[in-house]
Amino acid sequence: MRRVFLCAALAACAALAACAPASLMDDAHLAAPAANTAVTWERAIVPFEVRDAADRPYTQPFLGGFDVPRPQFVDIDGDGDLDLFTQERSNAVMFFENTGTATAASYVWRTDRYRDLTIGEWYRFIDMDSDGDYDVLAEELYSHIRMYRNEGTAKQPEFKLFADTLRDSNGAPIFADRQNIANAADIDCNGLMDLFLGRVDGTITRYEETARSGASQPRFRFVTDRFENIEIVAQNVGSMRHGANSMYFADNDADGDLDLFWGDFFEQGVLYIRNQGTCQSPNLRAEPEPLRMSDGELIASSGYNVPVLVDIDGDRDLDLFMGVVGGAYNPNKTAADNFHFYERSPDGYTLRMKRYVNAMDVGSESVPAFGDIDGDGDADMLIGNKLDPQALQNARMYVFRNDGTKTAPRFQLADTLDLASAYHYAPALADLNGDGLIDLLLGTWNNDLQFYANRGTAQAPNWVQDTTQSVKLTRGSNTTPALVDIDADGDLDLFVGEASGTINFFRNTGSARAQKFELVSDEYLGIDPGRRSHPAFFDVDGDGDADMLIGREEGGATLYRNNGTRREPRFVLDNSFKLELPALASPSFVDLDGNGRVELVTGNLSGGLMFFRSR
Repeated sequence: MRRVFLCAALAACAALAACAPASLMDDAHLAAPAANTAVTWERAIVPFEVRDAADRPYTQPFLGGFDVPRPQFVDIDGDGDLDLFTQERSNAVMFFENTGTATAASYVWRTDRYRDLTIGEWYRFIDMDSDGDYDVLAEELYSHIRMYRNEGTAKQPEFKLFADTLRDSNGAPIFADRQNIANAADIDCNGLMDLFLGRVDGTITRYEETARSGASQPRFRFVTDRFENIEIVAQNVGSMRHGANSMYFADNDADGDLDLFWGDFFEQGVLYIRNQGTCQSPNLRAEPEPLRMSDGELIASSGYNVPVLVDIDGDRDLDLFMGVVGGAYNPNKTAADNFHFYERSPDGYTLRMKRYVNAMDVGSESVPAFGDIDGDGDADMLIGNKLDPQALQNARMYVFRNDGTKTAPRFQLADTLDLASAYHYAPALADLNGDGLIDLLLGTWNNDLQFYANRGTAQAPNWVQDTTQSVKLTRGSNTTPALVDIDADGDLDLFVGEASGTINFFRNTGSARAQKFELVSDEYLGIDPGRRSHPAFFDVDGDGDADMLIGREEGGATLYRNNGTRREPRFVLDNSFKLELPALASPSFVDLDGNGRVELVTGNLSGGLMFFRSR
């Protein structure tokens, strides 16, 4: 039996003997110690090597994935190269330090919550007061604009809330549609900042800063609701449409004035409006042109692209980065490959990569499971997803084999599996019939758990569905199975989370050689942590029995301590436990390095995995 890889290891966790390099652990202490808790968790982005199907290493394998990246490049630490920020979730901006150079960038994750800035649904780093360092504009709920002023320096920024809501010259709050990403720039070179607000009708509202008065909050006078008579409408989807949008200003043609780039919900690519005037007298009344690659092909994705133009390689032209938020052209297709990099040359743009920050990413709603599927004594990894971004017909399972050792894991993507004709794969692995082979229990979007018996060998699994062993729920969908011997009788019992949030408990009334799951309760102990519950089991407090950690749709995690015994559990909610997990967390516990200390690996809404060491 290989249950050390299959369910919670019910042993107390001691202090962690070794950590990842400090450069990868700066945002590591995410769990505050709870009362009587022997375990806290440290996040690691590169705990060990993981490679893709072409044997190329992921540079940041356990980053967590991207679904809707909104990037920006700025030199936030004044060292002469461009650092990277990107937003994936509300109220949080991720920070990657450039540890390379201005001509050869190399990015290292530092934190998911840079300076704890509250940014709503969008953000911009802009030197709003022209003092040589970056300030921050961001969304103020709902659909207003807050400003953080940098009261530090260009090398050591220190952000303080300067205005909770930017106001016009009459004192009225300035309204910015929250589905649009605003921007600011000195478009007419008069030393005063202009504020640009894209509207869902394809027009742009312009405000201009009034004369500055030291430390007082900035005020902006209204200029026009139809800046340069721009009205962006898409004409290639059957009708004249416009929608959520993002703007970026840059001097694309090196003529000394700012041009405009526009991403729109109903545009597959990025539109370019050339400034035909001068810096002092801008003229952006040219017809919008779609950006093209050097071979003439349109730059295109699933729509609503967030363009950023910077000289990333120091060759004095502006390269194009594009965060694909996903618009009218089926965002499921870009659920994994959505941070595009196009290098600029005299001939145009050349696509260099669709995943600029290279991490494991299977699309959306990733769910991991671990088990020794090839009989070499270490834990391999399966990851289910919501929907295959390539085929778009059903979900897909990704098989990462561990070709390292029990103490030094090294994973590589070896295969993908098309199992059930359903969405939302949620796997659980165990030898459920005592034949020494790892079987697969699969949750999906509907209300059945499907059983796949392993008809292969210990070295080469072959999972074949056995419909006679399907587990039916009384109600619910988005089933998430967890296997654990909850009553210490030598066989694995079954807990199932589902869409409504309640926990279903099936006792194994069979044996370790012939499972038989019988429903005990579809509202087990009244536990309900919130929608899309995903249970996992681990002995958090080292008392010899399994406690229950539950991921959920809204993020975070709920801990229910087992205050009973190994044979007679009694789960009690621990309100003091805090662990910052992302939305739709799907936690799994496993000892990957064989040191007797269990790691936490979780999937999430964004389609990647996150890794935490226990301390």
